[in-house]
Amino acid sequence: MKARKSTAIVIVTSLLALMLSACGGGNGGNNDANKADASGNTDSATTGNEAEKEVNLKFWAALDPSTDEGKTIQAKVKEFDEAHKNISVDLQVITYDILHDKLVASINAGDAPDISWGLAEWFGEFNNFGALADLTPYVDKWADKDKVYANVWDALKVDGKVMALPNYLGIRALLYHEQILKDAGFDAPPATWDELLAMSAAIKDKTGKEAYGIAGAGVRSPQELIMYLAQNDVQLAKKMDDGKYKNTWLDNPDELAKATEVFKFYQDLQANKTITADAKTWGWEEEDQNFVLGQYAMVINGPWIEGRSTENPEGMKDVKVAAPPYKKTPATFMEIAPLYVYNSDHLDATWELAQFIMSADYQNAVNPSKAPRNDVVSEAGWGKDFMALADQGVVFPTVSLGGITKAMEDALARTMLKNDSPESVAKWLAEAINKSLETTNELSGK
Repeated sequence: MKARKSTAIVIVTSLLALMLSACGGGNGGNNDANKADASGNTDSATTGNEAEKEVNLKFWAALDPSTDEGKTIQAKVKEFDEAHKNISVDLQVITYDILHDKLVASINAGDAPDISWGLAEWFGEFNNFGALADLTPYVDKWADKDKVYANVWDALKVDGKVMALPNYLGIRALLYHEQILKDAGFDAPPATWDELLAMSAAIKDKTGKEAYGIAGAGVRSPQELIMYLAQNDVQLAKKMDDGKYKNTWLDNPDELAKATEVFKFYQDLQANKTITADAKTWGWEEEDQNFVLGQYAMVINGPWIEGRSTENPEGMKDVKVAAPPYKKTPATFMEIAPLYVYNSDHLDATWELAQFIMSADYQNAVNPSKAPRNDVVSEAGWGKDFMALADQGVVFPTVSLGGITKAMEDALARTMLKNDSPESVAKWLAEAINKSLETTNELSGK
């Protein structure tokens, strides 16, 4: 039994931490803490046997400890820690910009944490590493299984097995400053790309502000690009009959034409001055910050912006939520922020923490506007208006995405910085996607 109960919280903010971090993780150290007893029970949290060794769980999360949400998460993890006398949670706060590389290094070293936050873009890669635990037996027995949206479970399965868990949903919607649109003479936001482009001149002339914001670079730019492709009925890569994937744009002139229209849309945003010239190099930080400050009228973004309203409460009070404008088909990016559970000798204890994070109590406290549960939906627009778009959600294919998302960023640079022709960019990206799939042995031969 533990003499002293505390949750360790470590904040890692630079790549230096990656080189210096050498402490044991979920795959090393205390591996006998979860050995099954004769009855088939496993860890101390399950059996209640005080004589068993303490299980130390390493949990890596990209929360912001300075925000109310970050403080709530830390408090809830401490609550779990104190309620489980034979489980200690070592919570490391690691920023997203280094989390991926730190996880890859730890996986390759056989020293992965027990559980971590992550991006959906890493799912296929980590699965191909063989690093993720098959959670199907746990999920199948979980009483709250049906409280999670069915399409969320579908997106977290590989060959019918649950290989990741939902932490929160980042469903994207069109956020707009109602007052800016009214000042420009509009009573409603645009429903289509053409309407967006047509409104931009009036917004600029009458308010001095640009109509729209994008992330032209960084991790969010592929997420926006896949949304625009889906809005024009285009897929990044299709799953073929052999179970592998292929980009088929070069095989299908209609698909190539539709992909070309997407890159033409990006150039039209620039040519019509719908976006500021700087937006072509913006990352998510600039996109979010400038919208919060009311520097432009509309953006495709997630419910997390609500938490930043303290930066500009007066300017944010007019923000409303609508469906994203589209070309042919209503669609939006549905970011399923996963909880990755890694193979270790104490999965039962890790599941205890994971199901706590997915519980209604935790989700109501931490993610009332972005919960993966259908019984946790905030009545405020930040909740219900986003969740109303869940059936429009598109996700990345379950493949190794590192090379693909990098190619998507490069395609946007070719489009907006080099001003290459939209068709040449679409052809280049199609080839780059298939080259990446070939490198990871995921390219279909059909």
